[in-house]
Amino acid sequence: MVFLAYGLLAVATQALFVTYAPVTQDAARHFGVSVGQIGWLSQVFPLVYVLLAIPAGLALDRFLRPALVLGAVLTAVGAFLRLVADDFTWAFIGQVVAAVGQPFILNAIPGLAVGYLAERHRATGVAAASSATFAGMVVGYLLGACLPGEGNIRTLTFVTALVALDAGLCLVAALRLRPYAGHGSVPVTGTVTGGAGANRAFRVAFGNRHVRRLCALAVIPMGTFIALATFVQPLLAPAGVSEPTAGLILALTMIAGVVGCAVVPVWADRRGREVEVMGAAIAVTAMACLHLALVPSPLTAFVTLLGTGFMLLPALPIGLSLSERHAPGAESTAAGLIWMAGNLGGVVLATVVGLLVTRPALAFAALLGATLLALPALHWFRRLERPVDPVV
Repeated sequence: MVFLAYGLLAVATQALFVTYAPVTQDAARHFGVSVGQIGWLSQVFPLVYVLLAIPAGLALDRFLRPALVLGAVLTAVGAFLRLVADDFTWAFIGQVVAAVGQPFILNAIPGLAVGYLAERHRATGVAAASSATFAGMVVGYLLGACLPGEGNIRTLTFVTALVALDAGLCLVAALRLRPYAGHGSVPVTGTVTGGAGANRAFRVAFGNRHVRRLCALAVIPMGTFIALATFVQPLLAPAGVSEPTAGLILALTMIAGVVGCAVVPVWADRRGREVEVMGAAIAVTAMACLHLALVPSPLTAFVTLLGTGFMLLPALPIGLSLSERHAPGAESTAAGLIWMAGNLGGVVLATVVGLLVTRPALAFAALLGATLLALPALHWFRRLERPVDPVV
């Protein structure tokens, strides 16, 4: 029940994140601003996440349920603030408020798994909850594809606001069920959340070498994906990809990611192949950027981005599951650090791509180079997970 309600809220917050991404040019004409400015309606989410990831994680580790309710309220309020006036200013204000709620929602995934699931089911729970976040992007892209044209921007905004309100109410009702172990202000002897303060939770998470290296690993691939999700529509326009087609491609990419998140992390967890899967995801993403730089077309975008969605998006729940194992009692703070690192990469790479949005080949080449930088970070993490035996 709790995970189902959480999934609905995760869907809502990510639908708000990408509301204007599949209709970038229509939204620019509707609000009378540039394409780059519309990009900021999405980019504000990773930017705010970088600022609030750690405070939100600490709050969730200490008070899981109240912090989640706060995230739900901020999400719904932000969604409706965009309707105060039909202009860019109120759209931006609403996106900022909803973005403030996002860290309290996404950082909660490991904490919910620990609080409401038996240990043997936690990897599956993390995978399912992560799938819901990407399903939210599917909803956002499909809505954009179904409501094209600058005349439908207001309708699109209203529909996503209703989704946020309904999801928030469902979560508040579901959280009446108390977690069985140490969350929601229920002390449990021996846990960081129940018996120690926020400073210790941060030390447990950040002081763990595995978590720090997972953060380093998350920066580039997640940043590449955020940049693609924000600007792929205008980047593909010169190759003859219309806004509805781009929205459909992005929606199918997210569907592939949802399927991947439901299957790949569970398979990797059972076989101990997490590092290999993340390496394959980096390789597939790099090849996608290379093909989009050299031979952009609707078919190329369809094939390469679906492969990227299926392989790259499962890397997130894999990283969250690994962090939960290595930072017991500070799961949400560790998740916040990983999300923060990835969103920081998204801010940087989306800004770079935004500056190159009129030169698609160069933008995709920049993403290719950035993605390949994740390989040394993966090797660094592999050495920690599987240390080489000393020569005697």
